[in-house]
Amino acid sequence: MSYKDAKKKYAKIGIDTEKVLKDLGKIAISLHCWQGDDVGGFETTGGASGGIQTTGNYPGKARTPEELQKDLAFALSLIPGKHRVNLHACYGIHTGKVTDRDKLSVENFKPWVAWAKKVGVKLDFNPTFFSHPKAADGLTLSNPDPKIRAFWVKHGIQCLKIAEYFGKELKSPCSINYWMPDGYKDEPSDRLGPRQRMADSLDKIFKYKYNKKHCIPLLESKLFGIGVESYTVASHEFVMGYAMKAKILGLLDMGHFHISENVADKISSFLMTFGKVAFHISRPVRWDSDHVIRQNDDLRAAAQEIVKMGPENFIIALDYFDASINRVAAWVLGMRNMQKELLKAMLVPWKTLKAMQDAQEFTAQLVLQEEYKNYPVEAVWEEFCRRNKVVADESWLKAIQRYEKDVLSKRA
Repeated sequence: MSYKDAKKKYAKIGIDTEKVLKDLGKIAISLHCWQGDDVGGFETTGGASGGIQTTGNYPGKARTPEELQKDLAFALSLIPGKHRVNLHACYGIHTGKVTDRDKLSVENFKPWVAWAKKVGVKLDFNPTFFSHPKAADGLTLSNPDPKIRAFWVKHGIQCLKIAEYFGKELKSPCSINYWMPDGYKDEPSDRLGPRQRMADSLDKIFKYKYNKKHCIPLLESKLFGIGVESYTVASHEFVMGYAMKAKILGLLDMGHFHISENVADKISSFLMTFGKVAFHISRPVRWDSDHVIRQNDDLRAAAQEIVKMGPENFIIALDYFDASINRVAAWVLGMRNMQKELLKAMLVPWKTLKAMQDAQEFTAQLVLQEEYKNYPVEAVWEEFCRRNKVVADESWLKAIQRYEKDVLSKRA
């Protein structure tokens, strides 16, 4: 079906596809840099730690800031719309001796800002509370050792300053997400103490008077990680309570809950509580395994909630790392899948269906919910891609394969 015919068909159910195309183009999703090098960063040659495990050894991963930036720019060229790039503190760029995390500054990230201006993207940020000697025992902001806690508090403050710099330089508020992997492998004897220490450390970090115009702090929870299976300090309940008290935003990660939980169902409660929802798009398989997101029921349900409650009320970022496939393809596929599910949700007359629910017309609601799934979404997607000058079908894979042959295969 042509876009012209699809436009007419959607108009009959009250959907203006021209408005949908315009609104979809406004949704900027933050693309996570760590997919490009298996959460490695530019500090050491060691791999990720702190409950994180990247599986696979597909050839061609980025080894330097220049390679990572090149891969990111190429991926973005195959994705319709204007988006953001999400950095971790371990991706600071160092000249000579590596700057330790408690002393990181804007100097380590000026090259990233210059790159962002050149490519035309905005930046988001994350402190890195893992893959470091002072996090080797699995505890950072909740560590019983006050010197280690002080180190990580300084890191958290320095990262706030860097996030402010991003927001100011790029004229767009920088979201800075705090996720700490702190926890225990086996049953702890004291559950309260670590959380009290973490809360105190966070208090010290957010005592820094950051510029709210340039910087948006987020706090992320998790159920468990490898090596911290029995107890996570920053649990969902801890994050909810602390974020409300500190007047910052809690963050939902689709991979950080029990595999049977419907994370999409939590979104409306978060919106009611915080007024805005920070959301990481991921795909767990049996555990928080960070697979590339697919157009599955979980992603569809999340996209529908985002659309129904207004994308302007959300901070959306991708978060997965798969080293078993081409890493650039993983970026492109995940981002396009997210956009497709948002588009599908935007092409549903939710006001009509809501009215049926309120009127308890459940038969009609169910029938139409199902029938609308077969409306010509693809024609609208093709038009969106055409207007953004990228291919709409799977032929983007050919560009990836050429890039792999010409660029990635030459990396040792």
